[in-house]
Amino acid sequence: MVEITEETIGGLRKQATILRRHILRMTHNVQSGHPGGSLSACDLVTALYFHVLRVDPKNPRWPDRDRFVLSKGHACPVWYAALAERGFFPVDELMTFRKIDSRLQGHPELGTTPGVENAAGAEGQGLSFSVGLALAARMDHKPWRVYCLMGDGEQDIGQTWEAAMAAAKYGLDNLTAIIDRNGIQQEGRTEDVMPLEPLGEKWEAFNWHVLTIDGHDYRQILSAIEEAQRVKGRPTVILARTVKGKGVSFMENKIKYHGAATSDEELKVALHELEVPP
Repeated sequence: MVEITEETIGGLRKQATILRRHILRMTHNVQSGHPGGSLSACDLVTALYFHVLRVDPKNPRWPDRDRFVLSKGHACPVWYAALAERGFFPVDELMTFRKIDSRLQGHPELGTTPGVENAAGAEGQGLSFSVGLALAARMDHKPWRVYCLMGDGEQDIGQTWEAAMAAAKYGLDNLTAIIDRNGIQQEGRTEDVMPLEPLGEKWEAFNWHVLTIDGHDYRQILSAIEEAQRVKGRPTVILARTVKGKGVSFMENKIKYHGAATSDEELKVALHELEVPP
């Protein structure tokens, strides 16, 4: 096991704060978008893009890159922020989010944005796409891995479970699914809309290796991803317990901010709370 140092964790926390500030500014600028689920997934995406994924910003289509699939496409502000900070396109371009002719649309678009691997909008399709990618890697005898980030609201959707069965059937141990388990979806709290628990046991019944973590604890995130890389013969799902709107006190665990941008005054307060550590 590779040691996870305090220096590594501190660097990731700093980077995540930068991404959260981008998310707030992007969505505020157009008074549109989905900040809540972008903020909840921020630590997961930060860990992947700034520690785990083998990608090349200068060559986004590098054949041997790892693939990241954002199934919860409405949370693309966090993906765009990570891609910009990794150097796939200029950071200044983030402020074109959801503008006409922008490369950064309200849901990711394959072939338009450098570093984006999948189109997403209709929920529940990302895991199926990821299964296809993982199968392709196996057929081509390639070592790259696939990471699929899903929302917990997507667990309502039958296609998710069809993909889960297929991944287990083919023993896709090069596939890691991560569920952003923040407990809130568009229409309310997940357990009110469609109760999901016992979610871990359901995935175990589909023959997946299941890990449950705090999705804001970098040591747990990185350890779980490392364990997933060692599992043989079946895919892994990481149930990451998170907080909707994480990092901004008045947004945390609030249904409103699933799809509501901040007001001018709220943005000032939020950015003050999210001061970048030295």
